[in-house]
Amino acid sequence: MNQLSDIRPAGELSEAATMVAQGLRRSALAPVWVACIAICLDVPILSVALWFAQYGAMPTEGFGAIHAMLLAIAVALGGSVFLAVTGGYDPRILRHPLPAIARALASLTLPAAILSLLAVSEAAPPVFATAVLALLTVIVPTRIGAAIGCRWLLDHHLLDRRAVIAGGGEHAVRLIRGLAARENSDIRLYGIFDDRDDIRSPLQILGVPKIGGYDDLIAFARASEIDMVIVALPLEAKARIEWLLEAFRVLPVEIRLSAFSRDYIFAQPDRDPLISAMRRSFAPERRLTKRAFDVVVASTALVLLSPVMLVAAIAIRLESRGPILFRQRRHGYNDRIIEVLKFRSMYHEMADPEAKKVVRRDDPRVTRVGRILRRSSIDELPQLLNVLRGDLSLVGPRPHAVDAMGSDQRRFSRMVEGYSARHRLPPGITGWAQIHGWRGEIDDPTKLAARFEHDLYYIENWSLWLDIQILLRTPLSLLDTRSAY
Repeated sequence: MNQLSDIRPAGELSEAATMVAQGLRRSALAPVWVACIAICLDVPILSVALWFAQYGAMPTEGFGAIHAMLLAIAVALGGSVFLAVTGGYDPRILRHPLPAIARALASLTLPAAILSLLAVSEAAPPVFATAVLALLTVIVPTRIGAAIGCRWLLDHHLLDRRAVIAGGGEHAVRLIRGLAARENSDIRLYGIFDDRDDIRSPLQILGVPKIGGYDDLIAFARASEIDMVIVALPLEAKARIEWLLEAFRVLPVEIRLSAFSRDYIFAQPDRDPLISAMRRSFAPERRLTKRAFDVVVASTALVLLSPVMLVAAIAIRLESRGPILFRQRRHGYNDRIIEVLKFRSMYHEMADPEAKKVVRRDDPRVTRVGRILRRSSIDELPQLLNVLRGDLSLVGPRPHAVDAMGSDQRRFSRMVEGYSARHRLPPGITGWAQIHGWRGEIDDPTKLAARFEHDLYYIENWSLWLDIQILLRTPLSLLDTRSAY
């Protein structure tokens, strides 16, 4: 079976697919964000309550009051984290006030006991009693307010997982009916994609429209923020299912197989009706962790490296006319186009924003200052601004120019099959491939293939600790300048 053809641009989608995609350009509100908001509200409220509890039971002055406040903050933060780990901030729990209040009190009773012992051990009983009373005083109204808010979010489907179906016909009918029959289903369907004609795959199934074929699905996923693709095909269509899974591996969304079929035993009511085929490479939890890390580290780096950036900007201005910064369109997360900033390292009149001509050793287009900047990678420092803007991450697959070509004038996507699979995480200033020496000119297809394999390893094994390791090893990797010119 042939692979999918070249993916069409989002602008060439059908009118129906384009309209649906336009309504899904912003990601859904994930439960992890609700938890973060709840923690940000809980910690200061609980801290004040626990501080008053200590102050009411054992009046303190001067350093004692400050010590009590610091202790209250630490205990409130620890209790909130414990509550989050045990699922206490799940919107489906918060929407019910009584269970939410009971869970919060149960989770915070132990921290309150620890607080009473750490505050003043001989006065532990009164401090503990006052702390529990203070917690009850603030938890009841906050959980009632949280219940109102979460119920509104859930009733308006703002926390639903957005999904589309690959495959129409009777199996799509079973899937749609099955999801509708499940009372607690959080999956919302936005369209069907199928290459079959309108007889075997109708234009609309139980209110869900068919809005394109399989090629359109990949373009649609890149033009919108969906969470899941559900493959609804019969068991005997094993070859087609494997073909679709291979084609969809370039997407950062979760891929699942429908189990609403008589072919599967998983269609039982007490079983998960969707079989996981490929996990989502950039789930909301990962996105939050990576984004917070990027903002903190990039802000610190900008402050520390600002003298170096200032000297580089002055040197560029003194050597040649033209702008200090060079802007280039590159492939970003999910193959979307971003504008990346660099210090200009070429003569302005010879600049190549489309990267159609590879930079070679002793390239006459590169200035003397530019050679120093490129070898030391100082020319990449303005990309810290891209990180703060959200276009880049500190660590990730390096973003290549939209029209980037190797020395043989072939596009990268033609040199490596499935090349766009490296866009399942945000691109980075440095990456796993770069610290292993894979940077610089692509004068051999095997070099690009090696980068691709390193990028896939990073995507499949991402962790915050891996990002930290790569950042720590980057300065040492810059000492090897054989491929940097």
